[in-house]
Amino acid sequence: MAKKHLIFAVAATMLLASCSSTGNASSEPAGDLTVLTNRTDLVDTVFQDYKKEFEALYPDVNVEFEAITDYEPEVNTRLSTGDYGDVLLIPSQVKPDQFSQFFEPLGQQSDLAEKYRFLNDKSFEGVQYGIPTFGSANGLVYNKKVWADAGVDEIPTTPEEFVSALEMIKANTDAIPYYTNYKDVWPLSQWQGVQGVVAGSTAVADRDESDEPWAKGSEQYVIDSLIYDIVEGGLSEDDPLTTAWEGSKAMIGSGEVATMLLGSWSVVQMQDAAETAGADRADIGYMPFPYQTDGKYNVNVAGDFNSAINVNSENKVTARAWIDWFTDESGYYELSGALPTAIDGDLPSTLADFDALDINFVELEPSEDPTLDANIYNEAGIDLFGGMYRQPLIDIARGAADGDKESYFESLNQKWADARAAVGS
Repeated sequence: MAKKHLIFAVAATMLLASCSSTGNASSEPAGDLTVLTNRTDLVDTVFQDYKKEFEALYPDVNVEFEAITDYEPEVNTRLSTGDYGDVLLIPSQVKPDQFSQFFEPLGQQSDLAEKYRFLNDKSFEGVQYGIPTFGSANGLVYNKKVWADAGVDEIPTTPEEFVSALEMIKANTDAIPYYTNYKDVWPLSQWQGVQGVVAGSTAVADRDESDEPWAKGSEQYVIDSLIYDIVEGGLSEDDPLTTAWEGSKAMIGSGEVATMLLGSWSVVQMQDAAETAGADRADIGYMPFPYQTDGKYNVNVAGDFNSAINVNSENKVTARAWIDWFTDESGYYELSGALPTAIDGDLPSTLADFDALDINFVELEPSEDPTLDANIYNEAGIDLFGGMYRQPLIDIARGAADGDKESYFESLNQKWADARAAVGS
């Protein structure tokens, strides 16, 4: 599966015509542009090349980047101030019916869907407010050499098989079988990225129609049970309070860590870390979440962060020019080993391991009420896409907090049911 570098020759007149929704469509891109990014690891290297390329195309533009380590909570707080750059990545906490408060419309979803995919979650009432930087499959990044040295020669098809594989790694190697990245919190949100593994494309609607999404056998139960069982079984790092995201890349690259659940965007980063550690890039592989339906793995594919324009920006034409160029011409998706946002792109080589497996790629169906899911989990205080509610789950599993898996899931179910009632679901 060779990667395809997509290059779209966007004439200035065409690009400017596409900016009609952002005002002042007759203006040439010019002036200062502030772009917020979560890529602290690239801002001083690759992003400087992007700056040069874009400024060469538009000589009257000056692009400045603001890299933010703790991106989601910081930017979410800054939204209320109006001070969040000209171009930014939409924080996941912003609900669809709030998009117009903070972001400039980019056009009709139906029009943009002729060129791009993964648009559903950042549109509202047919209007698009964000363009995905790239798409990502969701599963587990792992060190193939460690797994092979442990004697694991089959990709697990069930959570039980997966736990057994980690037990073999613990028994037969010196590697930490699974690394939670507990301390940074956001990596725990990656577990929600695999939604659809049990319920398929209707995962969100199924959850929103239930008062017990953590009932035994349900999707949330299957997903969150696995991380609980891993930690309870002593198959993760000894002290999750000391984990470190940047350091974890080197650990899995060198084989000190065997496995982490992350989007497929992480594969290239781990391969780079392996190379830096003197190991083989080919040691890093990617596998689907260990669950099958009718003999097939369901793998959720979705857009990663979406680029958007600050509704308060005084340079919206240039902001839109940046988004169009970054999405279509920068090659950022290829650098990330990710799925291109363009509908005519190919699977990246980072997913080559999927070739030998029976994979059903799932793109979640949009809900009839796009704000319902967020309304429920916000009312319940359960940050499905944040990670904070999984920290107590891990604390219980490792014996640092009272309770057990079933009692914690019962409390989540009660909060969810009460929230559904409160929002009128």
